[in-house]
Amino acid sequence: AMIAANYTEFRNDLKKFLDNVEENNETLIIKRGIGKGTVMISLNEYNSIMETVHLLSSKKNADRLYESIQQMTDGKVISKGLIEDK
Repeated sequence: AMIAANYTEFRNDLKKFLDNVEENNETLIIKRGIGKGTVMISLNEYNSIMETVHLLSSKKNADRLYESIQQMTDGKVISKGLIEDK
């Protein structure tokens, strides 16, 4: 989900906004009269994005991920049972 606030609202309700971002994984857009705007996300969300960026930074990994996504979208998901060691 995404919420927006201007600088004054953000400053006046800082704790409320931070709690919302951290506890509800909200994305907060802060707009000021000057400036281009700021996006605030929780540390969990940031780490998740960075992990995804890292996974996609390798061409091989990216290709494998996209292939898996394509198979899922095409409905070609094959569920394999676990093979137990004898």
